[in-house]
Amino acid sequence: MAPFPRWADLLPDLLCRIGDRLDLKWYASARGACTAWRCALAPPSPTLLVVAADDNSRWCPYAASLPTRRSFELTAVVSGSRCVGSSSNGWLALSVALSSYETVLVLLNPVAAVEILLPPLIYDSRWVSKVVFTPNPTKDDFAAATICENNSIAYVTAGARRWAVVDLDCLTSGDHLVDVVYTDKGSKVYCLTKCGDVYVLRLPERRHRRKPANVVDEEAGGPSSEPAEFSVLRPSYYKELLAPSPDQSQGPHLNPPAIVEPLLSEANLPFNPATVFPPSYDIVSSFTSAKNLVLCEGNLYQVWRNQSCTVTLQLPAAAGGHQRRRRVAENEILVLRYYPRRQQPCWDVVKDLGGHSFFVGRNNAVSVYAKGKGVPGLRGNCVYWIGGRGKDEGMVFDMKSGMSTPCGAPPVGFLHGHPHSTICWYFLSDM
Repeated sequence: MAPFPRWADLLPDLLCRIGDRLDLKWYASARGACTAWRCALAPPSPTLLVVAADDNSRWCPYAASLPTRRSFELTAVVSGSRCVGSSSNGWLALSVALSSYETVLVLLNPVAAVEILLPPLIYDSRWVSKVVFTPNPTKDDFAAATICENNSIAYVTAGARRWAVVDLDCLTSGDHLVDVVYTDKGSKVYCLTKCGDVYVLRLPERRHRRKPANVVDEEAGGPSSEPAEFSVLRPSYYKELLAPSPDQSQGPHLNPPAIVEPLLSEANLPFNPATVFPPSYDIVSSFTSAKNLVLCEGNLYQVWRNQSCTVTLQLPAAAGGHQRRRRVAENEILVLRYYPRRQQPCWDVVKDLGGHSFFVGRNNAVSVYAKGKGVPGLRGNCVYWIGGRGKDEGMVFDMKSGMSTPCGAPPVGFLHGHPHSTICWYFLSDM
């Protein structure tokens, strides 16, 4: 009798056919079975979080995978929720509408079927555009931060009953916050302004609680491991959970004070674009309204995109020379790296990302090494962003050519011909 073949001996083509029929959770699990399976099955990340309408006008969220060219339905994310952030480990930040005037913020892992309910935000969370948070949050160990009213940062840690708000009164006149990024190591949030100034929010040490009151779990009557049981389907449960108990109606918010300080050294303060950026880029910074921060290999980068039409600048002539011009095309992207030991300028333009690619948007910015074999379908030295000429799709900007192009055709399994909205980049810890 012939010996039964080992699972690792299955032909790659057969494994791929099996993988095409698996949902996102089981597909990621299959890649972790053994080395042979991991080599045969392409990684699912990076993906685009896309919300599309089906034939019954229901909004269906999908993870559209670039490497596999297929889409995975995320059944745990339901209608009535709005994505306001994602981490690099499969977690999403959602704003869930409880009523026409009341919303709640939730951290959700749609693959692992786990969610964490955040305390109420004193500001209307319907206007929150981006939330960054601990890469691997747990019910008793997490932190989150968001921009409030242009010049304030709100943050919350596990065990707190409400968010704390830190005002950045030090911003120059007319400037305001546009982006935040949470560091993978430590508890720091970098905050970027429209003019290109950067501040560091140093969060307090997180307090670990055995059973925080704002966590949805099975013991509290919350969801089971099945996505259909998620409490986002039962908004009334959120209201009950958020209702203050008698012993919580008074007292401090339990968030120790955070520290906010400028990134720049004293030699570059007060902030002046003309001294911290190379010549002409101080002017460019004034009209590149789409700005993001990215951390890569311990270095900090700014990504600027010109959302307006093509702009031609008249630059001062060099000594004895002719007047110069600087042309910045629509959707052209510029990347600047921070050099902390350099005096002026301490931010300088780079033309090469060292084989990495940046993913910016509503997600906590991610850098992926894409040179050589890398990740299938991923290009190195590129910036991946979302938008385009009145379109709503994933775009890739090539640093060498200076051009942006769509990431590719819609993945297999996507609802063709239906209205859709591309939300943000979504990564799994499988990366």
